[in-house]
Amino acid sequence: MRYSVVAGVAIEKTVYRFDKPFDYSVPAELVELCKPGCRVTVPFGRGNTKRQGVILYLSDGAQITDNSEIKNIISVIDKKPLLNEEMLGIVKWLKSHTFCTYYDAIKTLLPFGLSVKMVSTVKLENNVEPMALANLSKLGNDIVAFLRKKGGSAEKSVVINAFKLTNEDAFAELLKLNIISLDRTAKQNMRDPTVSMASLSMPLSDLPKLTPKQRAVAEFLDEVNTAGVKEIAYYTGVTQAVITALEKKGVINVFQIPALEAKEQSIPQTTTEIVLTDEQQNAYNSLLDDYNSENAKTSLLYGVTGSGKTSIFLKLVDYAIANGKSAIVMVPEISLTPQTLSKFKARYGERVAVFHSAMSLGQRMEEWKKANSDRAVVAIGTRSAVFAPLKNVGLIIMDEEQEHTYKSEQSPRFHAREVASVRCKYHKALLLLASATPSVESYCHASEGRFGLVTLNNRYGNAVLPSVLTVDMREELAVGNTGIISRTLAKELSNTIQNKKQAIILLNRRGHNTYISCPACGYVFNCENCSISLTYHSANKKLMCHYCGASHPQPTECPHCKNKKLRFSGIGTQKADEEISAMFPDARILRLDADTTMTRDAFEKGLKAFSDGEYDIMLGTQMVAKGLDFPNVTLVGVLSADQSMYSDDFRSLERTFSLLTQVIGRSGRGSEPGLAIVQTHEPENDILELACNQDYNGFYSTEIMSRRLMIYPPYCDIVMLGVSAVGSETTRLAALKLFELIKKALKEQNNEIKMIILGPISANSPRVNSKYRQRLILKTKNTQKFREFLDKILLEFYSVYDKNITVFVDINPESII
Repeated sequence: MRYSVVAGVAIEKTVYRFDKPFDYSVPAELVELCKPGCRVTVPFGRGNTKRQGVILYLSDGAQITDNSEIKNIISVIDKKPLLNEEMLGIVKWLKSHTFCTYYDAIKTLLPFGLSVKMVSTVKLENNVEPMALANLSKLGNDIVAFLRKKGGSAEKSVVINAFKLTNEDAFAELLKLNIISLDRTAKQNMRDPTVSMASLSMPLSDLPKLTPKQRAVAEFLDEVNTAGVKEIAYYTGVTQAVITALEKKGVINVFQIPALEAKEQSIPQTTTEIVLTDEQQNAYNSLLDDYNSENAKTSLLYGVTGSGKTSIFLKLVDYAIANGKSAIVMVPEISLTPQTLSKFKARYGERVAVFHSAMSLGQRMEEWKKANSDRAVVAIGTRSAVFAPLKNVGLIIMDEEQEHTYKSEQSPRFHAREVASVRCKYHKALLLLASATPSVESYCHASEGRFGLVTLNNRYGNAVLPSVLTVDMREELAVGNTGIISRTLAKELSNTIQNKKQAIILLNRRGHNTYISCPACGYVFNCENCSISLTYHSANKKLMCHYCGASHPQPTECPHCKNKKLRFSGIGTQKADEEISAMFPDARILRLDADTTMTRDAFEKGLKAFSDGEYDIMLGTQMVAKGLDFPNVTLVGVLSADQSMYSDDFRSLERTFSLLTQVIGRSGRGSEPGLAIVQTHEPENDILELACNQDYNGFYSTEIMSRRLMIYPPYCDIVMLGVSAVGSETTRLAALKLFELIKKALKEQNNEIKMIILGPISANSPRVNSKYRQRLILKTKNTQKFREFLDKILLEFYSVYDKNITVFVDINPESII
């Protein structure tokens, strides 16, 4: 019997059914280095493969028998813990509440630049006998010379590539003679990402024989000189294999350039006193009372668009910093970060850390380090900012709290609002939710007193809410207008441009046409990998799948009946851009959607150009609808306003109301009155009317009644169980088995857990990326007892089915279709 410090370690690449803290003994020489939150290397499994792990806890003075099979920690990677007590608590919360693995949770909290990977290395042994070298083959001697040049060791993959090895015979020879040893070591990749670029290496006239796709790439590069590999693939519709083949033939040169770093803006720090209106001051005073409460509190700041919520945010952050606290400010879209960041950096200078996915690996690491030290007291960003490692947090603000982007769609499937609540409870801080269109759940909680409720009914200063006109597109069609733009909107666009004002046009669908079909036989061009029609993009003349990214050249005939007259149906932002350009040839139009903002900083540069008056019209998808503040915008146009209302999802009306209310609110935020024009085929629709009137209370009263009757959140929690596999029948049977396991377990515990089960049924898009999808919808209460119940179900399911079937759990998903 001996006494030892035992560490509970979360191990990387552990599947859900085996995931738990694994016990490891801490050797005496590592006791001072091993701390909770540090990464370590450990032997794992029967083969004692070296794996990476993170210490979750330490048990001091544990008794270990002499014949115990407990293994020792091999090494400690970090000099000091990466995760403190609070963050380790969040890891455990994510594990239990989102059904992810410990290591998935840990990776979510840390920037990718800090991650390490275990790599196989070849190490040259010291004091190699000359006789051993004399007996080596030529290849063996060449490898020894190569290792000596590399300082005595190199990654195994590097050696294999250098000598084009097809098997491990060369290593076997060296190992047998004790000339080398093989090991696995932790390697940290801290390099910033690079961008792959390509250019032609010869004139078109000198090209060798090429395939049609290869020639298309060559002609494209001849026209543009140099382009990114991703851009080449997009505009020519080829795969990476085509570009690689051209490089091997010497037709093109592929080279790497550093990804452009976002320039650090030198904004002078200001401490100008923020002047609030009486209404804002009352709201601020109320929130200050909540902030100064002895316990954690959640409050909802509900204010109409343009009511000056940001000024209240700044005042609260001022107060928090003055009292030695830090603050986190979240926005739902990367597109909102530049405007928000400029306001906060102008006030707090370099004490602001920024978090969002468009940053380079190096930037993310630097900002994380800034937040983890005393250099930052404010963290600003998208969903990931909720994990900013600030100390002594006093305030977390979620602007536009209703937005779906606060919910992660990948494991761990967390909602930033829930994680923020956990952090606020730990720090006894204030969680402030803010929106002109709060989520139904948040407003319900505020109305019932579970959250605080503070209201702003008026716009800031002299600004007033815009006037709204509804245009019936059926009447436009009746008078022969078959275009996208109504006569009313065309007239107001003309006036806006003449008056040197600006307009925002919303069409929440990218591409040119949403699908292509054959009018003769009815054939629709669908993706071969997914159950969805391909979208036509005029910029590259390709049909593209918005799910898996597959692309095809523009078809010239129907593959079934060979009819050459194809029908291009539906509209997207590319088609709208063409039509508006034809109507106003002198207008400067900025299109912002996923296609035009593929490169980093593209959105920020576009917004700045629009703000500087370089464009007359900004046309885009929902990214132009929320949170943006341009005083010179006096007109907003909404195309196809009713397209999102008829989804099967129970949140469809809420999303439609929120989107319309938000985009209408972009107009008239300066000294000039604003106008919004909403084009629809159903002007009498109640939701459209409520949005046009900016009547949130009216919408809420209608929606909450429907939720109560149909038993939807906030009157239950929705738990979606997704099942996916390659075969359709395999997926269906697996989902049915999951359903039977739940039914059986409910009976065994005498229906103590109340639940309504819907399904199993196919997802709205039954096949994505060549995998079929089934889903089960559970209406229940997300209690600890329920989560323990579901965990047992999943473990039992995985004991029956193999790893080729995937099951995921999404609690309160943003969509259930």
